[in-house]
This record gives sequence, structure tokens and C-alpha cells, in this order.
Amino acid sequence: MKNTLASRPLVDRIVLLGLTGLVSLGMLPTAPPPLGSSAADPPPAAWRAAPREDWIQLWNGKDLSGWVPKIRGYAAGENFGRTFRAENGVLKVGYEAYDGFADRFGHLFYEKPYSHYVLAAEYRFVGEQAKGGPGWALRNSGLMIHGQPVATMGKDQDFPISIEVQLLGGSGTGTRATANLCTPGTHVVMDGKLVTEHCINSSSKTYHGDEWVRVEVEVHGDGRIVHLVKGEPVLAYEKPQVGGGVVSGFDPGAKPDGQLLAEGSISLQSESHPIEFRKFELLNLVGCTDPQAANYRPYFEKPDAASCRYR
Repeated sequence: MKNTLASRPLVDRIVLLGLTGLVSLGMLPTAPPPLGSSAADPPPAAWRAAPREDWIQLWNGKDLSGWVPKIRGYAAGENFGRTFRAENGVLKVGYEAYDGFADRFGHLFYEKPYSHYVLAAEYRFVGEQAKGGPGWALRNSGLMIHGQPVATMGKDQDFPISIEVQLLGGSGTGTRATANLCTPGTHVVMDGKLVTEHCINSSSKTYHGDEWVRVEVEVHGDGRIVHLVKGEPVLAYEKPQVGGGVVSGFDPGAKPDGQLLAEGSISLQSESHPIEFRKFELLNLVGCTDPQAANYRPYFEKPDAASCRYR
């Protein structure tokens, strides 16, 4: 996703050419809030002590079972050019079959929506950008959360209405944060104020080359959302909601502006630069909150009484 409607191409030029002075002109993405602000600096998270076996492996390491591709210009389920594939032990996004990218932005949707959870992905950028890919999409991808269902995507829609955890790789020089926030058809709240900028940079370091990076997203329904890189919080906000632009080709009925987003689809992006994922897992924070139940977990925050099992 673009870093802002006007500034994202400039950001790439800053990285490549070392231009200065644009901050004072308001032409760079907004800096992240300090982690001591209201939506950041969360209390110690109980989920960190969850047993490894409680994590759900959204990707099985073998194929695309449980996932649905949606590429701009094609119907849901049509995986043009095997853009998304399981190959050599990774979930790969690649463009070998493309004669030109031609704005064929794509997303791979997981089959089930979630509301309160921790999502974790381990990724790296590889190879060269597809011919015809936009300049801002160099070493650029994303994890989409609280998104619309894939079945409601328009055939020519570019991005799902969702919250994007933007993944960026460095170009070899300069700084380029990852685990940023972008908002296709959405807004969020920071420090009690509605944020309408399209992208907000995190405080993460830059990751150049093909280093594997683990990003986690702590999602509390329509409350707080925290981005973490290698276990460290780098960005936080709250009250995700429908609103704004930077999305096209959608059904107006799928965009009720002002509606809080308490749950939704999870997807990963295809934006013209090859990327690989070796891990895609989720810890559900919804479950049995009765300590007398056999399947009680102290990290569950949203009760699901029907799931309780008693000896």
C-alpha cells in the first residue's frame, strides 16, 4: 500500500537520492507516537506465556489449503500466474508468469475471520520487483487485518477495506521502517484523535537484504492494536473503523463509513515485489474464561462459554 497519497513515491526517492528538508514541508509520513502515549505502552501481555501448542498454524507449510486468492481483475479463487504458491517450504508471492504487473494487486485471504488475537508472520523480501510495478511498491507488502470478506470484494477492487500492517524492506541505504500502519478505506484513533493520514510509520529499525523478520500484531477487537517487531512494540492505536479513501472498485454497501471494526478477514498482499513467508500463525484470545474448565487459559480476554470443557 502507498505510504501516503502524495508522499509515498517521494519516500522512495528520499531513500535512493538522500534528499533532505521535506519533513519541514509536511511531505513525509507522520512520525509514530511515542510508546508512552495512550494507545501505546500496553501492560504486560499474558499471551506471551501461552504454550507453543496453543498457536494455530494458519499456513500448513505444504499448500494453500484454507486460503483464497483475490487478484485485481480476476474472480475470487482465481490464482493468476500462480502468484501465491507453496514452494520449497515457504509461502511465496511471485511474478514469473507476469509480462507486466499492470496494477494487478492481489491478496490471499484466510478462510476464517477473527476478532481478538495475536497474528505472527515471519517474512523476507527476495529477488527483483516485477516489471511495471509502481515505485512505492519496491520491497513492499502487508498483512491485512479486520478486513472485509473476500466474497464482498469487487472484481476490479485493488485493496480490501481493512487495516494494513505494512511490511517494508530497506533498499540497501537509508532508513525504512517496517510494521507501519496503512488504512485502505479505514481510519484509526491515536491519543484520542481520529487519524486520517493514510500511512503512519512505526519506530522499527530498517531491515535490508533478505533477513527473516518476525512481525506480530496484537489485536483487541475494536480496541487497542499493537504492532511488534522481533518482540518489541513499535506502533499502537485503537478504534479501527471504516472511513476514508485509498481503495477503488468496491461495492459502496461494503463501506459503511464510521462503523467500528471489531473483527474481520486476515490476508497477505501481492504488490509487485516477491516476498516469502516461512511462518503464519495465530493465537486466539477468545475462549473459555472459567478457571474451573479444563480448557481455561489465563490469556483469554473475550469469553466463549460454549467452548468450555469440564472434566
